[in-house]
Amino acid sequence: MSSRDPLHTAADALIGRDQDLERISAFLARPYSGGALLMSGEPGVGKTVLLDALAESAADIGARVLRVAGVQFEADISYAALNQALLPLTGTIEDLGSTHREALHIALGLGAGQPPERLVVFNAALAALRAAATEQPVLIVVDDLPWVDRVSAAVFGFIARRLSGTRIRFIATMRSGAGGFFESGGLPTYELPPLDAESAGHLVDSRFPRLGRQIRRRVLNAAQGNPLALLELPNALPADRPAALEAVPTVLPLGQRLQSLYVSRIRNLPQNTQNLLLLATLDGSGDLGVLHASARAMEHDAGLEDLVPAEQDQLVHVDRGTRHLVFRHPLIRSAVVEASTSSSRRAAHSVLARVLSHRPESRAWHLGEATLEPDEQVAALLEEAAHSIAGRGDAVAAIASLTRAADLSPLGLDRARRLAEAAYLGAEATGALHSASELLENARQAAPEHSTSLRFAAATVQLLLNSDGDVSTSHRILVGAIEEGTHGYDADNAALIDALHLLSLLCIYEGTQELWGCFRTFLSRVRPEPPALLDVLGQLYADPAHVGPATLRRLDRIVGDAVRESDPARIVRIGTVAVPSDRLAAVREPSLRVLRQGRTGGPARRHLGVLLHLALGAYHAGNWSEAAELSDEGLGLCEESGYSFFAWYFQYSKGLVAASRGDVDTAHTLADRMYDWAAPRGLRAIIDYAEQVRALAHLAAGDHEESFRHAVTVGAAGELAHSQVACRLFFDFVESALRCDRGQEAAEHVGAVRASSVEALSPRLALLARGAAALVEQDDDTAARLFEEAVSLPGAAAFPFDRARVQLAQGERLRRAGAAATACEEPLSSALHTFQRLGALPWSTRAEDELRAVGSPVPQPDGGGTADLTPREREIAELAASGLSNKQIAERFLISHRTVGAHLYQIYPKLGITSRGGLRDALSAQDGGRSG
Repeated sequence: MSSRDPLHTAADALIGRDQDLERISAFLARPYSGGALLMSGEPGVGKTVLLDALAESAADIGARVLRVAGVQFEADISYAALNQALLPLTGTIEDLGSTHREALHIALGLGAGQPPERLVVFNAALAALRAAATEQPVLIVVDDLPWVDRVSAAVFGFIARRLSGTRIRFIATMRSGAGGFFESGGLPTYELPPLDAESAGHLVDSRFPRLGRQIRRRVLNAAQGNPLALLELPNALPADRPAALEAVPTVLPLGQRLQSLYVSRIRNLPQNTQNLLLLATLDGSGDLGVLHASARAMEHDAGLEDLVPAEQDQLVHVDRGTRHLVFRHPLIRSAVVEASTSSSRRAAHSVLARVLSHRPESRAWHLGEATLEPDEQVAALLEEAAHSIAGRGDAVAAIASLTRAADLSPLGLDRARRLAEAAYLGAEATGALHSASELLENARQAAPEHSTSLRFAAATVQLLLNSDGDVSTSHRILVGAIEEGTHGYDADNAALIDALHLLSLLCIYEGTQELWGCFRTFLSRVRPEPPALLDVLGQLYADPAHVGPATLRRLDRIVGDAVRESDPARIVRIGTVAVPSDRLAAVREPSLRVLRQGRTGGPARRHLGVLLHLALGAYHAGNWSEAAELSDEGLGLCEESGYSFFAWYFQYSKGLVAASRGDVDTAHTLADRMYDWAAPRGLRAIIDYAEQVRALAHLAAGDHEESFRHAVTVGAAGELAHSQVACRLFFDFVESALRCDRGQEAAEHVGAVRASSVEALSPRLALLARGAAALVEQDDDTAARLFEEAVSLPGAAAFPFDRARVQLAQGERLRRAGAAATACEEPLSSALHTFQRLGALPWSTRAEDELRAVGSPVPQPDGGGTADLTPREREIAELAASGLSNKQIAERFLISHRTVGAHLYQIYPKLGITSRGGLRDALSAQDGGRSG
């Protein structure tokens, strides 16, 4: 910010904090590099004082300081904290591009319009800050970060990680062990310690020079270096009352005791001052205009001049830069509320609701807090606000509004409806499954007849799936709700369309035509016509072998529109329809947007949905390390969020990677977990996916009999119809059948593929279909033509593993047909290069053997010989070889166990092994080779 560091000028005014400020400056000292720091510590340890000193010094030397205070009572109001931060930049915001300007106007309540996508708001906020920083350095100061609302916390996390190369700094405080919505992983954190004994004594002596020695000693012992306790306790212990010594325990429980000290100070203020402080606390913005208007609207004759006693008592002050009211310490806000009565709080909320009539969501929330008796008008406003909030993707705040709306609903049916919708949001989006269960039970008690509603049924199904995975019962509940509903099969009824999407997933899981028949019946009743996405999804999954050109054209339009889509739920649904048609690459960019939202506090269910699609897309694109890491992230999120049902998705994608790399043991373990979970529940489709992993793993191991046995379990020779997995497994089926002398079955299966429309679904399936046809072709010339057509198809190169497998089969067939070595070498060398790059060890070995058989040299991997391990990979390999688990290794390097697993997946092919069992010998061999 300047050659003169504000951290050092601030140190002069603080006792005992020189070293702490020096350490903080190590993160924030370089003027133009940007930086972020989180400062944590126990209540009262002095975090706010340090922030104040830093902010004041930064302002003195020309920096623009943007102050934000987390407000406990605003935690459910979206963008409340971001509004505090960016309100001083309204002029800068006006100069932004139209997309960013409009997004901030809507998010900050400065304008109206369609709720913007969260990522657009994130980038718009960063753009506004960068623009402001071109004029003068910017310091963002956030006090009490855990009380910042969820969406603002996500924005601050996004900004804090993108400050390199800017003149923007970010520093925020939080209480040690506090939760909140801010994702702090990866940001440096400094734990502010209590004062040392010498500094604590100096602080007490400087503020209380006449304190008696005995009281001084007890205060120092009780405060344990906590600055707030050191400054507050002497005021509570008059020196002329020795009995007061007994009021100070040996160890002071800071939270409640210190808060009670503040409460006494608040209650000693004039009533009008207390009223103003309560308005400021409940509003939370610090906006003096709002406070002035609220004071004038009160019954008592009050004005901003009534803040003077609180300012004189150093409870609040007006920030010079922003002209906003700032509380000296977060505990003061809590004390203000504790010192108030319930009636005074309701009166304050009522006043704020009138003053904030131009901000519908805030007005609805304050009305809800001001209202005691059931009031349908207020409940409806809260419900409307909830829908607006949900449209921005903030399901948590929407649930809070719906729950309050339910509390104020005069009729049991309205209460049940709002609770059921809150439960649906909790179960379908946020991962708050336990809370959703409680909300559902409350809805049932409010109106038992409402338990057949679509929202109630959908929430029940989500909970049921993630408890015992009972798809049959879930299907019965959902079908009953759809049949008995009053929706009239209206295509504009959101609850109906959401229920049909959920029903389609149940059909996918169980994979029977009976369930799909019911789905198609419902879809045919939707008027004026069913949504294209639902219609195409049903055709692709129910009967993938017979999808017509018209459906594929509609599919292309849907997928093509995905890049402009902002609704996370719809992005996930488009990804689902892109899976059987291998169009996941087209959905990657919007899926990455949802992924980033999920990692910054977005809905867990959406996060899981795009993780699956990104992992599967990465596998097909040959980005196997990314696929494995995303799969591990998904498995971890399933465990953390309670969405246990969806773990099989990630076991499947991870199993494909393991099988393709030749890590046969891992692949079978994952397939066994899928099978053991799905079989008792009768989930045919999931069992088929497990069989696909097993078939591929046995192919990798060269056990063609077992590979064929698992492939034929999915569908017998010539059977493709109605099986999603059979339409994706046919190449494995044909290859394994031929290698165990089942030529007739292989030919029948190819005949079924060629008679179906599978080849039209995607370039990958067309590649495999023609490759399979070439495998069974009796005429060598025709086989050669089919192979050449297959590998030359437009788009085939986007699926490197599949293309390399067909090239390997092409080279093998050419060699058996007696073709010239040069003719065999080209496809074999190309396949080998791909296999080596991917780490597909079993297929690399086959390609090398074929090249040797035709007398061609075997090219080494890039770099010559076995690829060298990086220093980190070497350390991880040695620890894994010593017997340490991934979790134990992760603890040593301060990384996640999933990252360790991703490293090992990269290490195995470099060492020419397939599992950790071969690490010790491989490392020894590599060391021996180097020493030789």
